Amino acid sequence: MATAAQNDIPPHVPAELVVRLPLYARVNTYDNPQETLIPEMHATLPPICYATNVFPGDQPGWFLRRAEDVQAILRDPDNFTKNGMGKWAQNIGEDWLVIPTEIDPPIHTDYRKALNPHFSPQKMFALKDQIRDRARTLIDEFKDRGECDFIGQFSEQYPVNIVLDLLGLPQERMPEFLEWEKEMLHTNDWQVRGDAVRKVKNYLMEEIQARRQSPRDDYISKVLDFEVDGRKWNEMEVFGHCFNLYLGGLDTVTSLLGNIFNFLAQNPEKQNSLRADPSQTVLAVEEFLRGFAVVTAFRIATREIEIHGQKIMPGEYVTFASPVISRDPEFYPEPQDIRFDRKAPHMALGSGIHKCLGMHLARLELQIAVEEFLAAIPEFRVKDGFRVPYFLGNILHVSDLHLQWN
Repeated sequence: MATAAQNDIPPHVPAELVVRLPLYARVNTYDNPQETLIPEMHATLPPICYATNVFPGDQPGWFLRRAEDVQAILRDPDNFTKNGMGKWAQNIGEDWLVIPTEIDPPIHTDYRKALNPHFSPQKMFALKDQIRDRARTLIDEFKDRGECDFIGQFSEQYPVNIVLDLLGLPQERMPEFLEWEKEMLHTNDWQVRGDAVRKVKNYLMEEIQARRQSPRDDYISKVLDFEVDGRKWNEMEVFGHCFNLYLGGLDTVTSLLGNIFNFLAQNPEKQNSLRADPSQTVLAVEEFLRGFAVVTAFRIATREIEIHGQKIMPGEYVTFASPVISRDPEFYPEPQDIRFDRKAPHMALGSGIHKCLGMHLARLELQIAVEEFLAAIPEFRVKDGFRVPYFLGNILHVSDLHLQWN
């Protein structure tokens, strides 16, 4: 399932651990990777291997297959740093950091202290009616047509509407914002990725400057008053945080929704179970987060360390795919089964000090999407004759999904 690569391999890397992983082909496939590729990875890969293509641009790193090993490194920021791990700034020859994603302790604690109250469960729950209205408005556009382009008509627009409102950015520019996001997250071309980073940076810096001159009732204006170390955030700290919200807010929930609704479309008994008892939705969303996690994440070794007897050198990337660890048979009994009563922990939204800042918003968006779609749409299925494409890459997602119902 994985072939040895021809790249230059560091001398401490055993040849038998060198692989090129199909999971990072960064192309569409019509084979569901959750049902085929990921179980095969668990059956054939060792606990750790050196994958030559885990990072965009076919850059290498150590790949951890087991959930238990990933839990350990997520709880060990001393040995595994996130500082600069996304290479966003480096790609365009700069040195800013994505906040709080690329920040290490102790200053990470101060940033989260400023940020957490704005993303608390109570703050996010206060958005419930607004989020529900967004979902209903989008669903009303197609519910009587008997079919929909789920990605284009719902899952791309729904979470992005919320984030653009939060940041005070214009809804009419959504197509352009989504194009930039796709060029950053769903490409293997380093130049395309860098050009998109520049576009996003230039735009956000203009918006930040506009808020300095004329503050508004939006989140960007609030960030200008955040403090760290007894001072207000500087320009690049404000930008680094806004960039983080742009990255997370315009993609992750969209990708999760595509995976979830593709599953529901192909498993009508699961749809009908939730319709019959909507009180299952909260636990069902946690199981969906486990079973349909989308993100591959990274850490960078800060010193020489061993994992399963293999030497990792300082500066080397250590990689884990939440879609893979979420279906680890050594961690989850019968991981391929989607069970609404599982109540199992998962790492789809991170773990440890870097647990996703927007996790409460993401959960609420997913719960409301499931509730409103199932309440408005009768039993649905993948449109007759339509083949579902799955994108293999650092964000594993359904790239197109057409649904129909009677």
